[in-house]
Amino acid sequence: MKLPPLRALPVFEAVARLNSFSRAAEELAITQSAVSHQIKQLEHYLGEPLFLRAGRRLSLTEEGRQYLDNVSSALMQLERASEQLRGHDTARLRLALFSSFAVRWLIPRLPALHRRHSDLQLALEMTGDNPQLSDRVGDCFITIHRQSEAFTYEPLYDERLFPVCSRLFWRQWCDRLGHVPDQLTIMQLAAVPLLSTYSIYDREGEDWRQWYTTAGEALPSQVRMQHFSHMLLALEAARYHQGVVLTNDYMLGAEDDRDNFVRLPCHQLVTGDSFFFAYKTSRRNEPAIRQLRSWLLDEAAASGLRA
Repeated sequence: MKLPPLRALPVFEAVARLNSFSRAAEELAITQSAVSHQIKQLEHYLGEPLFLRAGRRLSLTEEGRQYLDNVSSALMQLERASEQLRGHDTARLRLALFSSFAVRWLIPRLPALHRRHSDLQLALEMTGDNPQLSDRVGDCFITIHRQSEAFTYEPLYDERLFPVCSRLFWRQWCDRLGHVPDQLTIMQLAAVPLLSTYSIYDREGEDWRQWYTTAGEALPSQVRMQHFSHMLLALEAARYHQGVVLTNDYMLGAEDDRDNFVRLPCHQLVTGDSFFFAYKTSRRNEPAIRQLRSWLLDEAAASGLRA
């Protein structure tokens, strides 16, 4: 078996993760020159440069990025195997996911997870965009992209958007109409402020434009629209009676959210995005991943996310 210089591998991982020779040296409690020596030794063995150095700037080469994914995974597997054999396995797990899904749906349910699996230590890695499927980022993920054949993807939710407003806004609206409508027309909706979320379609007003298109209509020109970068912000504006927002099921996942908002009697828009719980297929039998998978799927079904 021909192995690379093994002492250099954790040094390489630390430098790549911290993006610094000096910080890697501090973390590993060795000198910076020792770090530099280990990296040079590894690059000589591989015959490829792993880092690009431009003054004080340091970045991974393409070969370095590919090598890092494999090295990080191997080092973590060694750590887990050793901890299990020593009897110190604490079921630690990093879950990388969208911040909105974490804040609105997952975090309110964490006490239930802890009651069911008290030994599971879950660390949340929240991202604004779809998380990168890499051991450097997390052990498992909630993602809308099936990026790699090395992963298993468990369906959690097929996204749909529907209009909601605050209960006070709805009462005042019904007072102006003179009755509580069984079904709102799209022109009635165009008469109130619409709150739009840029991040859904990466274009201002596109969420409402798509919603009207689903009904076979164009977005009326007289619409008053306020724009927000993220659905979290638009939903908060709706909470404070500023208009109607298009939101999805998991954004109203907490009980107090359901009490604060009224889902309007209108059609819904299927975005085409599906959310998955993803993990490396090679790690499918790890107890912590199996525990989290089972709980997530059960909770998604119980809350109505998963059909």
